[in-house]
Amino acid sequence: QVQLVESGGGSVQAGESLTLSCAVSEYSSSTTCVGWFRQAPGREREGVARISQFLGTKLYADSVKGRFTISQDNARTTVQLQMNSLKPDDTAMYYCAAGRATSGTCSLRQSDYGYWGQGTQVTVSS
Repeated sequence: QVQLVESGGGSVQAGESLTLSCAVSEYSSSTTCVGWFRQAPGREREGVARISQFLGTKLYADSVKGRFTISQDNARTTVQLQMNSLKPDDTAMYYCAAGRATSGTCSLRQSDYGYWGQGTQVTVSS
């Protein structure tokens, strides 16, 4: 059973940075795609960024482009989300998720991700 464990959340001021980490218990066809999603109170969960652990390709939501960077370690067992220039609108519970590639690509659709972590809270104050 694939397990995902997030860490690194916290409370920061606007403009500061945080790095989230996701420990993935295995690298396999089931975890080719690793994504970060977030859900703010009263809002739907949305995709933030994803990486193809096989190809190394990355995709970002428009709201975080230029501020967030997703990366993986050489062993493909840790995926990080570097978040810079944080805004109060970035406040949310952040979830790491893993899933298979669809037609050779990784999406930011929640339905394509079968394994989820418990989440880590990020709070950005103005």
